[in-house]
Amino acid sequence: MSIQIRNATIVTMCSAYPEPFQGDVILKGDRIEAIIPATSTEYNSPYPAAPEAEIEVQVIDGTGMAVMPGLINAHQHTPMNLLKGFSDDLKLMDWLEQKMFPAEARMTAEDIYWGSKLSMAEMIRSGTTTFADMYIHMDEIANAVTETGMRASLTRGLVFGDDRSNERIREAIDLVERWQGGADGRITTMFGPHAPYTCPPEKLREVITLAEQYERPIHIHLAETTEEVSIIREKYGQTPTEYLYQLGLFEHLHVMLAHGVHLNQRDIGYLRGMRGGVVHNPVSNLKLGCGIAPIVALQLQGITVGLGTDGAGSATTLDMFAEIKAAAWLQKLDYGDPTRMSAYDTLQLATTGSARLLGLDHEVGTLEAGKKADLILINLNQPHLQPVHHLYSILAYAAVGGDVHTTIVNGQVLMHNRQLLTMDEPTVLHEAHTRAKRIVEGI
Repeated sequence: MSIQIRNATIVTMCSAYPEPFQGDVILKGDRIEAIIPATSTEYNSPYPAAPEAEIEVQVIDGTGMAVMPGLINAHQHTPMNLLKGFSDDLKLMDWLEQKMFPAEARMTAEDIYWGSKLSMAEMIRSGTTTFADMYIHMDEIANAVTETGMRASLTRGLVFGDDRSNERIREAIDLVERWQGGADGRITTMFGPHAPYTCPPEKLREVITLAEQYERPIHIHLAETTEEVSIIREKYGQTPTEYLYQLGLFEHLHVMLAHGVHLNQRDIGYLRGMRGGVVHNPVSNLKLGCGIAPIVALQLQGITVGLGTDGAGSATTLDMFAEIKAAAWLQKLDYGDPTRMSAYDTLQLATTGSARLLGLDHEVGTLEAGKKADLILINLNQPHLQPVHHLYSILAYAAVGGDVHTTIVNGQVLMHNRQLLTMDEPTVLHEAHTRAKRIVEGI
């Protein structure tokens, strides 16, 4: 199957094309075959020698559309979409202990499957093509990824402190052994110790050893709240970052740190030179009153920063365009400087930055010939997106998820003209409504 996207405004997010331009994008199988500026005379036809009858070609008219890399949500908890909006306006620890933990204890494997599908429907509809997930019952989430056509990095969250610790580690190993490279290569895996305050030293060392043995990255929460900082300071006399550093987490492994809100200059020094980096989750951090992550300071030290939504239980929305806006506005406000985090820089967080954090930057995050055919088309013919003086500004500060017209992953069209093509949306909505009502009743 080949797809020709014609007459679009192309946003590659790579240095070869620093400015948007008009042209065509040619997809062949699961990869981008060519990107052809309208002014080019070097590539007259993508199929000059083959008889048309032998080729199945889908043509998408890109007139009035921007085509750009699919957005990459580098930190998510997909099943938590079933818990969206029932526990708002609470402090994080109260939110977790009074609402989230009791509700999650009621969730079955089947609930998790449908909750993850609800999230995937929302992500596809709002332009996310790849996401990183940390949860339980990961087989159910992997099955949903397989069916919907999305790309995902999956992690079994590991919380220690009870007699099920070894069982959880076994499930994490099973996930890596069973699903790494699954779904036609769309699934990758990581090991996922939940956070410093839920992972004592001996268990965290065990997970580090496993990650080294299986040559897989680690995905962990870090310094999301002041409470976490206080807990680790009381237990170990260290900051959460220093705690992880002293345990050797950053010595050999690629590590993805979710949140990183409360990092001092010394903490940032510990992270300098690390493989991996920090996932910024601005909407969730704002809504829970956690604070503003020092992402500009991290970038100035050469530390990669990507973008995520966190789970819908806290963020409420999985629209990455909302995260893009919030990320830019927060840094401008925090520094009192409107030049911080330009529109282009912030779009990079959701594309190239997140791709590097997931270890997928050789495959996704930019539009380049040879890379995976993961991209979205955005309908610019709308009042709130016109006129277009600077397209990066329009995409970063005005676009919303509902402006996404078409979503393509691995060369497969998952949504076209706002219609989901790989799942039965009414069934997903019905299952989600029924199950969510049962889960939260009485909590």
